[in-house]
Amino acid sequence: MRVLITGGAGFLGRKLAAALLREGALALDGGAPQPIEQITLFDAVPAADLPDDRVETVTADITDRGVLDRLTAGADLVWHLAAVVSAAAEADFDLGYRVNVDGTRLLLEAMRATGRRGRIVFASSLAVYGGDMPAVITDDFQATPQTSYGTHKAIGELLLADHSRKGHVDGRSLRLPTIVVRSGTPNKAASTFASSIIREPLAGRETVCPVPPDTAVYILSPRQVVASLLRAMLLPERSWPASRTLLLPGITVSVADMVSALARAAGTDVADRIRWQPEPDIQRIVDGWPVRAEALRARGLGFTDDGSFDDILRAFIDDDLGGTIPSQPNGR
Repeated sequence: MRVLITGGAGFLGRKLAAALLREGALALDGGAPQPIEQITLFDAVPAADLPDDRVETVTADITDRGVLDRLTAGADLVWHLAAVVSAAAEADFDLGYRVNVDGTRLLLEAMRATGRRGRIVFASSLAVYGGDMPAVITDDFQATPQTSYGTHKAIGELLLADHSRKGHVDGRSLRLPTIVVRSGTPNKAASTFASSIIREPLAGRETVCPVPPDTAVYILSPRQVVASLLRAMLLPERSWPASRTLLLPGITVSVADMVSALARAAGTDVADRIRWQPEPDIQRIVDGWPVRAEALRARGLGFTDDGSFDDILRAFIDDDLGGTIPSQPNGR
């Protein structure tokens, strides 16, 4: 079995690849496990090497049809994670549409050209919602994006559903909550603060929170996102609704709750490394996100959330910090 991960140089692509390497084999539709022979990490920037002969990295533009034709011809399963993130897509209209919309369409067209009806999981987002929303988002609430990024994700869902309807691919879209805690460095996503206010203080660095403490966010840990991406690929096609889209379970927490959990785990000196500095552009985007969802359809298919933010914080410490909080004897 050969796997292609677009956005493979990103933190989520690398975590997914690492999980696949640990699994070693995948059992699709409840069938017999099939060994993973190759994982291709495809991105616009070089992916960090994983020490495994089954991994290859390809650096190219997502809109390069020749590269896409070559990669999809050799792929049995595709996870499509590549995207220009929210604030960056809002700032650069043309780049966002070229990568997020044209790139998705060309990837699906390349898969169609193989004639093999390949299986693809698409990382969508709760950014497809916006405007006048109910207090709790349900599975059947319509997509009403109010940002370019949300529009791109909604278009991607529709493209994937239409290609699936026509029999070109077996597509599955997941509407992801905000992913916390992301490893690495801050990116240009409007949600980057939700990870920075945990990751940076734990590393001994000050960070800025651009939204007030009472801001609520709907979140899921990288550990659970990777588990969801795997589960989405393995489920039988009959499990998926006609829309080919599932809203994932998450938990709702305030920024204040997150900071309190950080203080409990690492001490108030660490939590005090957060500075509060309002940024109206970020606040406007964040205010347009849903903060609660039922996700009953996904829960019925075995997708789960993290339980609590303390559990999310512990998962980050275990998975990314080696199980211990770094010693910081010099304080701030």
